[in-house]
Amino acid sequence: MSNAKSAPTKPKQSANGGRHISWRTLEALKGASFTWPFLAGFIFFVIIPVAMALQVSLYSKQKSGLGLGEATTKFVGLQNFAEAIKDATFWTGLGRVALYAVIVVPLTQLLSMAIALLIDASSKKMASRFRIFLLLPYMTPGIVATTIWIYLYSPSVGPLTPFFKMFGLNVNFFSSGMVWSSIGQMAIWGGLGFNMLIMYGSLQAIPGEIIEAARLDGASELRIAVSIKVPYMLTSVALTTMLNIIATVQLFDQPFLFRSVSPQTITKDFTPAMMIYNQAFQVGNLNYATALSIVLAVIMGIASAIIYKLQNREN
Repeated sequence: MSNAKSAPTKPKQSANGGRHISWRTLEALKGASFTWPFLAGFIFFVIIPVAMALQVSLYSKQKSGLGLGEATTKFVGLQNFAEAIKDATFWTGLGRVALYAVIVVPLTQLLSMAIALLIDASSKKMASRFRIFLLLPYMTPGIVATTIWIYLYSPSVGPLTPFFKMFGLNVNFFSSGMVWSSIGQMAIWGGLGFNMLIMYGSLQAIPGEIIEAARLDGASELRIAVSIKVPYMLTSVALTTMLNIIATVQLFDQPFLFRSVSPQTITKDFTPAMMIYNQAFQVGNLNYATALSIVLAVIMGIASAIIYKLQNREN
């Protein structure tokens, strides 16, 4: 038997001297090819629009002389961003939305967790019925849902005002003191089903033997829910919380439609999204509206990063 070490094998070469691509490389390329449709859509519908928005935000339309001449587009650099940062109206609207989120998002999450736990404790047949019922508000288009709620809140034709009058209460859902509560009820009603479904899905991933072992040890259903099920839900709770905060910062359709019935309460700059819409399509200052949109996107990105970091720290 020869003791000589075998020489390392060299990559196979083709007839013209080139190297063959290995099997692993071919498989990796095949796998990567499945991502091209997503990458193409991401480039054309996200990257390119963002780049165009950044370009538009660096310009401004200005009129010469007394403002009677034709407007010219001039490069102003970061001037629009500087004005956005100093715009008190924008930050006031963002403060309204932040206060609204501090109340509505936790309420939505707590109710979603409670419903997910109750459905998980019920039979499969009952759970399927409740899931469909709770998802109906989420599947309803936002404009349609808001129109329905405006009808319910209406003091002249809606059923809620006469109902409260039976108890001696004169409730005006469109007043300045009630408008946020009215919008918040709509938001909770619309987002409850989606959040519940995500949390319920995380509960289905709990191994059955863990629940059975806890029951054999004498743990009550409440103790199992608090000590076992809730920790399994934390990842889905963090995800839905981040999605709810992003949706809240972009709040537009509900207050926009409420403005048609209560213009004295809901102004044109009531939320940041409404202010951006007003600047772009009412005032006609598209460059400044684009800068406001970018500032708002940065704020949402920072909020999402903070939530993500807190989630990783908890894990």
